[in-house]
Amino acid sequence: MTATSFARACALAAAFTVSSVTAASAGDYSITVDRVALETGDFAKTAIGYNGSSTPTVLRFKEGEEVTIAVTNNLAEDTSIHWHGLILPYRQDGVPGISFDGIKAGETFTYRFPIVQSGTYWFHSHTGFQEPDGAYGAIVIEPQGREPFRFDRDYVVQLTDAHPHSGERIMRNLKLMPDYYNRQQRTLLDFLDDSRDRGLASALDDRSAWGEMRMMPTDVEDLQGFTPLINGMGPSQNWTGLFEPGERIRLRFINSSAMTYFDIRIPGLQMTVVQADGNNVQPVTVDELRIAVAETYDVIVRPTEDRAYTVFAESMGRTAFARGTLAPRSGMEAEVPDLREPPLLTMADMGMAHGEHGSMDHGSSNSQAPQPTHTMADGTVMQGMNHGTMDHGAMGHGAMPMAAADPFYAPGSGLTPQAADGGKFLSYADLKAQKPLYEHRDATREIELRLTGNMERYIWSINDVKYSDAEPIRLRYGERVRFKFVNETMMTHPMHLHGMWSILDVGQGKWNPVKHVVSVAPGTTLYMETEVDAPGEWAFHCHLSYHMDSGMFRKVIVEGGPAGKSADLPAVPQQTTGG
Repeated sequence: MTATSFARACALAAAFTVSSVTAASAGDYSITVDRVALETGDFAKTAIGYNGSSTPTVLRFKEGEEVTIAVTNNLAEDTSIHWHGLILPYRQDGVPGISFDGIKAGETFTYRFPIVQSGTYWFHSHTGFQEPDGAYGAIVIEPQGREPFRFDRDYVVQLTDAHPHSGERIMRNLKLMPDYYNRQQRTLLDFLDDSRDRGLASALDDRSAWGEMRMMPTDVEDLQGFTPLINGMGPSQNWTGLFEPGERIRLRFINSSAMTYFDIRIPGLQMTVVQADGNNVQPVTVDELRIAVAETYDVIVRPTEDRAYTVFAESMGRTAFARGTLAPRSGMEAEVPDLREPPLLTMADMGMAHGEHGSMDHGSSNSQAPQPTHTMADGTVMQGMNHGTMDHGAMGHGAMPMAAADPFYAPGSGLTPQAADGGKFLSYADLKAQKPLYEHRDATREIELRLTGNMERYIWSINDVKYSDAEPIRLRYGERVRFKFVNETMMTHPMHLHGMWSILDVGQGKWNPVKHVVSVAPGTTLYMETEVDAPGEWAFHCHLSYHMDSGMFRKVIVEGGPAGKSADLPAVPQQTTGG
């Protein structure tokens, strides 16, 4: 794509999606943090937004430029901005208590950092619950060279789960009653249906098992009752992106939700995935994809007919949906699909597919790691194996029927994704880097992180220790660390390491995809590797807002580095009063 066509696409995107911020002068940008009115079509509330609007702001950078971003806090309390997925000096990362002190009310804080990458990213507050209250925006970075794929139009599609309750109120309610927002609790009628379908004894055994754990198979989402938004617009408000038949349209999907995973499809169109978390991947064409909280996926679609298409993003728990429209003309709409039946968790999602009774802590501090299991392409279940020790070459990822099995979900999981109408659903196993970012080498050591929790007290933790009681994770500059995630909970956790890339092990060696968020499904073990190349102090946490706040968080300290490397880090960015 030429620079001229890129600029034209950006202008078209700005006209129909979000409020774009361009530099006042070369590399200089300004953002205000404000109280704003949010109208979703279902409810209205006072929220937090940028530049006086509840419509997400888009920052547009160019790879290789140095940016200066003046952030003025017009709130009555502290705020911050974290540049999610950007590689930058640690003092610019924007995490209060780790990389800086935050931005005081009425003050302006100036960030300064180089743009060393390209792709789709986003930014958000890392203070309290300001992010779920609306403090988020998008980042689009134009590459220095040509894109390896063609497109004629370019749209940001930023998703979130707006809730009528404030983030602080939601946290209080979850602490008071963890199932406060669960509107899909099992009833007597469900038990009678189970008895008819499976027999009374089986239904009683199943209810007894869940009862002993004081859980329900409907515990897929901690938070319900929200309205999903696309670019600040609810389903009834119908965000629309225009096209001319035959054009290639780039859709930059960003999941800025507090808690919600979305399954995205565009009935009548296939999507070719070309980027994951800002990094180019070898193109893979799918009918549907699941986007974890904080992930980004760039896809290319090519509508050839003169008609409208619905962009449909259904919550993983099937409790709500976002929808927008791609159309040749404004005002057009397409049929909006119905929500599918909600999934139910199984014993496999608790690491108990073989009759065991508990890997999550429901009242004590002693929890046992689930025994990982994986289904091979021929349907054979391999007990006691994990992604790190399996022969990925023998798994036959390319031949695996993804609707039946996905190696990144526990065999028999109720959450294993299946595309509507039997199409192709994207798996992590499909992702291959277009170009390796690092020289492929063996890890120098492994660190195990068990994802743990106490559901009754709504405490989420790592290795049974919440953040306030935990020691930092210490890494040495220049090493390559292999992180082993063992999910002992029934929830899916999107894990985000700040400041350094996360190389997800999908069994492709040097072609493993490079990401900033890796999603760990219930009852599974997942591996990622990190080239430790960023001195300083960084955050490492689950990106579900209320899990992070409850303790599933660590500080990472990178020690050492080449002579002068740490000294070259810029001082704390300038902060002035008066805004």
